[in-house]
Amino acid sequence: MGEGFLRAMSRGAVEVRSAGTRPIGLHPLAVRVMAEQEIDISHQRSKSVELFRDQAFDYVITVCDNAREQCPVFPAGTQRIHWSCPDPTATIGGEAEQLAAFRRVRDTLAERLRAFLADLKKDSR
Repeated sequence: MGEGFLRAMSRGAVEVRSAGTRPIGLHPLAVRVMAEQEIDISHQRSKSVELFRDQAFDYVITVCDNAREQCPVFPAGTQRIHWSCPDPTATIGGEAEQLAAFRRVRDTLAERLRAFLADLKKDSR
């Protein structure tokens, strides 16, 4: 969801990569709640962070505590940012509860990414 938001919000000004420590595929509820925001992430795919281990990044943003702990070390100069978001896939309950959890994480990511982009814009002046 973060990848989709960052691509849409930056309008291509930010090069975005997304990966997980245990990629298991794109969750259909993530696709659904992002579509509610008119962002199509159905073309994205779940990738392992190991694919990007030796690449240079300006920023690496982790969004769950497990990822922060397991994320590999990136080259010097990479600024690491951590936003602790609950894993919506761990939600117990029916579809309504699961959708609510995905929407909460979606909305949290949107808010934090807007602030992140605003800070980038300020820093580039």
